[in-house]
Amino acid sequence: MDKEFQTVQMLGLKLPTDPRWVNLAEKELEEILTDHAYCEQKAATSCISLIQGYPEKAEMVKELAPIVTEEWGHFRMVLAEMEKRGLSLGRQRKDEYVNQLLEFQQKGGTREDRLLEKLLVCALIEARSAERFRLLSLYINDEALKGFYHKFMISEAGHYRLFLDLARAYFDENRVRQRWQEYLEKEAQIMNDLELRGDRMH
Repeated sequence: MDKEFQTVQMLGLKLPTDPRWVNLAEKELEEILTDHAYCEQKAATSCISLIQGYPEKAEMVKELAPIVTEEWGHFRMVLAEMEKRGLSLGRQRKDEYVNQLLEFQQKGGTREDRLLEKLLVCALIEARSAERFRLLSLYINDEALKGFYHKFMISEAGHYRLFLDLARAYFDENRVRQRWQEYLEKEAQIMNDLELRGDRMH
């Protein structure tokens, strides 16, 4: 698992995914694809929300506008993959991983403070998604899905960097670094405590 540790370190993460997750996921393909589809939908919605909430942040609006289109395109790609395999999109399920990250956000503060929290949460979700897509691209038995998930891995890794770069563009570097480390510690704790499930992307 040395390569997995190198990957999580490259993404800033502190804890690699349990390798058994891929085996569980491929046994519940309809479920994991359903969850993946909704993750892409929520990613697009998060970018729209940031644009609506902070329209004066011209650079952020410029950078996130095409991400909205990209994430929605990903949602459609997952739907197409499901249709090709005769699978059906199920209902959206509660995302305990994301909910716990949202609970960790600092409450109150200024509008600017809340922006930093939102950008770091988005960066963290994208980093973990990239790590899990990498695992699927390497270890899932279905050869077609390996290529499918490789594309998503590259995209999510780029989004992770973008959200961190935006945080650094609008806030003091030391403040961003300190809060990012706090998020990384919390995320590792969440990952360690959550039940390992093959029907969830996170």
